[in-house]
Amino acid sequence: MKCSIFKILGVQLITICFTFNALAQQGASAPDFKSLNSRTAGVFSKKEDSVKAQFEKQKLTWPPEAMYVRSFKYDRQLEVWVKGNPGEPYKLFKTYKVCMQSGTMGPKRVEGDYQVPEGFYYINEFNPNSNFHLSLGLNYPNASDRILSDSLRPGSAIYIHGNCVSTGCIPISDEPIEELYIIASYVKANGQEFIPVHVFPVRYNVKKSTDYLATQIKDNAYLQQFNKNIREVFDYFETKKQLPIIMVNKKGEYVYN
Repeated sequence: MKCSIFKILGVQLITICFTFNALAQQGASAPDFKSLNSRTAGVFSKKEDSVKAQFEKQKLTWPPEAMYVRSFKYDRQLEVWVKGNPGEPYKLFKTYKVCMQSGTMGPKRVEGDYQVPEGFYYINEFNPNSNFHLSLGLNYPNASDRILSDSLRPGSAIYIHGNCVSTGCIPISDEPIEELYIIASYVKANGQEFIPVHVFPVRYNVKKSTDYLATQIKDNAYLQQFNKNIREVFDYFETKKQLPIIMVNKKGEYVYN
């Protein structure tokens, strides 16, 4: 059964508890190498065995049935979490360094503000022809952003990518994006249509980070409420190692179940 985006009592569902199709339940299938261009074919040839070996060393299922990505702006880190079946908790595969950061604390609200978005997204594009080696697109603006951002110029084209330059994207350099691209390709091929990517301003369980955030938003009531709102998902995942269903109400606020 495929996942889809729909509305419940007027509240738009933007992140969905994952279902797995029959193919995924029967066994893992590899991405279609015939559809790969020379760049991605070379990446798979060079890096796939290494990624598989890293999974085996950590006793993680390869290929995983699902993955979850979360990034922390101030801490400049991007985590990759995976699991082998729907019922088990996510397990951390790897933490990558975000090598460049643009903007400040707070969500993206207008084109050209150089802000890295904050909130809850999913991968909506695999770009093997990126100017930044390889890239994975995020569905910014999401349902919340379309309500709260500039109605005419909210911005677009937000990616996790290689290289080390940022005007609102999340660059992790070339070798890390190769690993991430391979893992994401496998889980998509095996039925996970929506690979969630959650972007937080800081690690809420690191005092240095939360102290910095508190200083930055101490005079901004809106950002204080926004952070209280998105931190609930961070805390939920830290406790359960599962993801809640995330919805957006008519005010653009995130609502969880």
